[in-house]
Amino acid sequence: MGKLHISVGLLSVALIAFELVLMQILSIVQWYHFAYMVISVALLGFGASGTVISLAGSWLLKRVDFLVPLLMILSGVAMAVIVEVSQADLFRFDSYLVFVEGAHVRALVLTYLILFVPFFLGALALGLVFVRYVGQIGRLYFSNLLGSGLGGAVAIVLLWVFLPQKLSSLISLLPFAAGLLVLPAGRKLPIVLTAIVGCGLSFYFFLDSPRLIPSEYKSLSRALNLPEAKIVLERNSPLGLVQIVSSPALRHAPGLSLAYRQPLRAQEVVFNNGDWYGPIVAWSRTDSVHLLDYTTLALPYTLGVRSRVLVMQAGTGSQVAQAIANGAHYVTAVETHTTVLSILEHDFAQASDSLFYHPAVTVYNLDPRTYLMSDTSTYDLIVLPTLDAFGGTAGLYALQEQYALTKQAFHEMWKRLTPDGVISFSSWMDYPVRNPLKALATLVEVLSEEGVENVTEHIAAVRSWGTITFIAKRTPLTKVQIENVRAFCRRMLFDPALLPQLDPAERTHFNQLSDESIFEYLDDIMSSNRAALYEEYDFNIRPATDDRPYFSQFLRWQSLPYLEELYGQQALPFLEIGYLIVVVTFVQIFIIAVCLIILPLFRMNKQGSNRSWTLVYFGALGVGYMFVEIVFIQRFILYFGHPIYAAAAVIAAMLICSGIGSYFSSRWQALSPVIWKTVSLAAAFIAVYSILLPPLLHSSISLSMPVKVTLSFLIIAPPAFVMGMPFPLGLRFLSERSETQIPWAWGINGCMSVVSTALATLLAVEFGFLIVMICAAGVYAGAAVVTAFQL
Repeated sequence: MGKLHISVGLLSVALIAFELVLMQILSIVQWYHFAYMVISVALLGFGASGTVISLAGSWLLKRVDFLVPLLMILSGVAMAVIVEVSQADLFRFDSYLVFVEGAHVRALVLTYLILFVPFFLGALALGLVFVRYVGQIGRLYFSNLLGSGLGGAVAIVLLWVFLPQKLSSLISLLPFAAGLLVLPAGRKLPIVLTAIVGCGLSFYFFLDSPRLIPSEYKSLSRALNLPEAKIVLERNSPLGLVQIVSSPALRHAPGLSLAYRQPLRAQEVVFNNGDWYGPIVAWSRTDSVHLLDYTTLALPYTLGVRSRVLVMQAGTGSQVAQAIANGAHYVTAVETHTTVLSILEHDFAQASDSLFYHPAVTVYNLDPRTYLMSDTSTYDLIVLPTLDAFGGTAGLYALQEQYALTKQAFHEMWKRLTPDGVISFSSWMDYPVRNPLKALATLVEVLSEEGVENVTEHIAAVRSWGTITFIAKRTPLTKVQIENVRAFCRRMLFDPALLPQLDPAERTHFNQLSDESIFEYLDDIMSSNRAALYEEYDFNIRPATDDRPYFSQFLRWQSLPYLEELYGQQALPFLEIGYLIVVVTFVQIFIIAVCLIILPLFRMNKQGSNRSWTLVYFGALGVGYMFVEIVFIQRFILYFGHPIYAAAAVIAAMLICSGIGSYFSSRWQALSPVIWKTVSLAAAFIAVYSILLPPLLHSSISLSMPVKVTLSFLIIAPPAFVMGMPFPLGLRFLSERSETQIPWAWGINGCMSVVSTALATLLAVEFGFLIVMICAAGVYAGAAVVTAFQL
């Protein structure tokens, strides 16, 4: 059995690592939303394998010694070729066109199916092992979970070294090794030949990697259409594929004033996973004026010198350079992306006159919100990155967790301001208006909760033809500062949108609007009438919170009929495409799951009792476990300051500790009292953690990274250990009473895990992470109740 345990572990490493690589690839060719699709498709493979074993278990189990190594190797073959196949015209879809062209819907479904193949083959091999050796399920499940936990770490390490299109071929070698470890005594030749062919394909596609073809609507695709455009540098990391594009036609001047008369220099531009990240700053230490001084982003500097400046999400450093040009003596630049920082500090340091080595600049490679929570300094100015993009983003970032833009984040910023300090917050003008309204609503609510009686004296906003910048000042704006803002507007041909003692005629003096309703909305938010506006407005403009950190999620379901009538059915998806993509993914995955798993299983002549218990119990475990895992990842994003590190730490800790729990569960008899008490304990842990986890993480966020990694493992270990026991205990319970239902239980668990990945995200967006955790505790409690009735 030793070789079998190692084989199960190797296959599990490969499946999880391959899943993470596919997520990276889909983020490059499409957008990050399809991470939910990859997770669901992977789990769908596990669920569907249960269906196949249920329908053809007798035939399969008679040949299990031959089929298990063959299926493992075939899973590796599928991994090796899948990227090449997915880039063929038949399978390539575009997120922007899924809602308007049937061909792209078909391509999306076909993509589901081909991505499903390697996971299905690998899961079928695992399922046969679990059914054949159900008496050893605790130890085998431990090997499975341990391998899965290590698979996340393996993928993270490899993504620092290799491009993702190469990694699928490299990872495919693991299933080959897993299959060769458990070769049967006879009939080895077909399996060995398949492994040899698979290895040949892996090496071929590793040496001659498929070319990833990004959506034509991605920023990188549009930039490469410019004259003489070319990629001059390319570097991969777990945080994304960074590419630098050069073209004599590339310019960056966000909302530049029409008063600007100087020529604009061409700039290299940084893209991450094909999305715009920022220009390489063309700056010199001798510059006393910055290009951004001719944009609304210069508004906070009109109030006076800002000596200490904090730049949140510094990107490529444009606002860092602007702060230095405007006399800042100390600039703290906080940037998440390690690879981008490395490129700017080394490869392109000369282009920006070593901006990040300037004596006034201190750089922190950390999530901005994580930095805020651990920082104790005060600042004259805190600058946030510009929201949205020129022309809009079609809601592509609706499901991106933006913890730096929540109410709690602004409360922390407010406390970090000097008495004359300012928060500055800019956005591109969008239509229908969403980003500027939510930005102002956040500022107003935070100031009100901080005890500011008259927010109109503390807030100002200036609008150009394309951007709007808000500032919130710790003390009331002085008369001199108000006049400085007006002078700035006259000089730059901008218009004040909000200012104490503002004449309405000033709002459109230089920049006319065909629809001036934005000013009515801004005034409503500044007044006590904002709650009514939240209810009546067609989009969700309530401030984001740490429990619902989706600042860019504006969709309100009740407004869909009116919006469809107003903008047309085909235009509607482009307002909130990011959220709708996940909804469509959820619906399609649910339909496929029902077709492949539930319906065939209910047509079977299942023998034995406990059918309702099997359905509820294993379905609840699938839903509850995924709900907890997804919420834990979200909670630890702030803690570690990097989403990828949070995901790796949580997945590894949960799976390894659950595996240990599974191993220990093999010591106990699979009796109803043992099972319901174990599941009840898991429900209790989840309920307690839903309340205690956020403050616990907040209190220890300033600790060093090694300490936080250790502490995170200790925090996650107790619930994960207990949550690893119910599944193997349940399978052993079935094996003693109704063995024919074991594959069905495997399928039901996989099906509900499939559905729960996207469902957890949708619930979090609509109701918050706390509700998702309460639901997880509830389904575990439900599993305990139905088990108690088995006594």
